[in-house]
Amino acid sequence: MTFSQLGLSPSIVDALPTSLKHPTPIQALAIPVALSKNDVLALAQTGSGKTLAFGLPIIESLTGKAQGIEALVIVPTRELAQQVSSSLLEIAKPLGQQIVTLCGGVDQSAQVAHVNQGARIVVATPGRLLDLLEQQLLPVAHLQSLVLDEADRLLDMGFLKDIEKIVAHLPRENRQTMMFSATLAPKLEKLAQQILQQPQKIEANEANTVVESINEQLYLINKGSKAKALIALLTENNWQQALVFINAKDSVDSVAKKLKKAGLNVAALHGEKAQSERQQTLADFHNKKLNVLVATDVLARGIDIDSLPVVINLDLPDNAPVYVHRVGRTARAGKSGVAISLVCHGEAKALAAIRTLTKRELPLQSLENFPVTDKPSTGESKRGPKDKKANRRTAKRKQAGGFKKEKPERR
Repeated sequence: MTFSQLGLSPSIVDALPTSLKHPTPIQALAIPVALSKNDVLALAQTGSGKTLAFGLPIIESLTGKAQGIEALVIVPTRELAQQVSSSLLEIAKPLGQQIVTLCGGVDQSAQVAHVNQGARIVVATPGRLLDLLEQQLLPVAHLQSLVLDEADRLLDMGFLKDIEKIVAHLPRENRQTMMFSATLAPKLEKLAQQILQQPQKIEANEANTVVESINEQLYLINKGSKAKALIALLTENNWQQALVFINAKDSVDSVAKKLKKAGLNVAALHGEKAQSERQQTLADFHNKKLNVLVATDVLARGIDIDSLPVVINLDLPDNAPVYVHRVGRTARAGKSGVAISLVCHGEAKALAAIRTLTKRELPLQSLENFPVTDKPSTGESKRGPKDKKANRRTAKRKQAGGFKKEKPERR
């Protein structure tokens, strides 16, 4: 199947990058439905091409004279906003269309000025978008398309209330609403019932699955040996680049320092970094000026690194669906990749949740030169044995009213 067969105009097809020969499954299923102006609830794996699945129909719909913002795409993070904008602009710009990104960390007056210069497509994070809508600074009266991209992550990050408030500011009449997600939790289904009207549900694959082209490797490691094991993996393998995920922001910087001390070309990325620094770090990683990027889950969604060979989980995520999104950073667009997880005994519950969600066995292996000496937690109390004699003495004192009263403190 070709993109021309999906109902897209020749001008859109001609604007596609030459590397895109055939639509992915989610694109083949979603584009014709989106072109028909039906509401859409689409489920597809991370890295499956969801951006163009909603982006191409949006660009196709922009005809006639601009009337303010006609398409609005809401994403969970600044990095994803930049990525989606960049992907769509590659196709929209040759057709004379502007795309504006609205997110925090950037002067809002400059963003509003760009919108008012004729932008018809806006990609935004919830916080900045809601702020501007409440100030009535955005021309949304003629909005035609609303997209929630990575909708499950939007809810996981606590944006449900913001989304509800945003939708309340937008016109409902003649608006097409599309939700794209990798997973479908009950709270997401509830939101879909609230904002979608007779949606067509599209499933390009079974939800919560990992693509077969990812080689998942899980190693049992002492908790205190993880950093050394990470260094060994990175120095002993010939990976051109690696993306390392860590749960805590504080640990990201300290691990990056250890890797740098070991001679690795590395940078750290998390939500406490300034927006300009985050953008520069991502650009350096995209351009392969960095070999290793250590990050929190700010990167787990939607960031498309070409040909990334390996993803390493230094910590297993507490939320099982996040594992699917993390490992989905590799093996994108039909390519193969490796996903390594370093697991300690204390992460047994997290591993069990991931196995249950993905319906995969995910056996633990041993890593050469890193014997496991930590003992599994038994769940028993760490308090010492009770002093039964002391307890009996206390009981006798209570019966006799025998605790000596302390003198009140002087004030």
